[in-house]
Amino acid sequence: MLYLDRPAWPWRGRLWSHLISDVSHAELHAFAEALGVPRRCFDRDHYDIPAERFPVAVWLGARVVPTREIAHLLRAAGLRRPKHLHPRNPTLV
Repeated sequence: MLYLDRPAWPWRGRLWSHLISDVSHAELHAFAEALGVPRRCFDRDHYDIPAERFPVAVWLGARVVPTREIAHLLRAAGLRRPKHLHPRNPTLV
């Protein structure tokens, strides 16, 4: 299943959401590609999604959850990659 929080994270004059999978990073990458989000938006265990892509992500089937649920879902799935253990590297899968 794919999950995202509401756009609330400001960066470069836009608001952003976090998009995650509780199944695999492969599922996450495939969904992001279908959404038209470039791989450079992948950050260790999630994609940063601009607010204008939020409605399309929901339409494609991502479930909206509170921000606090994002890390919980990743940990429960065993897919959490903390910053101190996994520096940002878009080539990690």
